Amino acid sequence: QPQLVESGGGLVQPGGSLRLSCVASGVTLDYYAIGWFRQVPGKEREGVSCISSGDSATYYSDSVKGRFTISRDNAKKTAYLQMNSLKPEDTAVYYCSIRRDCSSNIIIWGQGTQVTVSS
Repeated sequence: QPQLVESGGGLVQPGGSLRLSCVASGVTLDYYAIGWFRQVPGKEREGVSCISSGDSATYYSDSVKGRFTISRDNAKKTAYLQMNSLKPEDTAVYYCSIRRDCSSNIIIWGQGTQVTVSS
């Protein structure tokens, strides 16, 4: 059964950093784009970043550009989201996902990991 499991969330002070991981099982990551999304209660899930398969082109939302970095290690079946200069408005549940490319529908979602930015 294909599965994605996120980890690395937690409580961090404003200005701090976290690195989220997304480990895949039952699926070969090489053929898929990997996306990170986030959601706060009462709001729609929003796209944060995506990394394509093949050339590993990266995309970021304007709200995180310059602060977050997405990467992937296909051999480890793992994707990462390095989050620096965190702000309280980054507080959300973060989900990873896979899809054919960064503009296609999501195939699999992870279960999410909570990130809280607060002093």
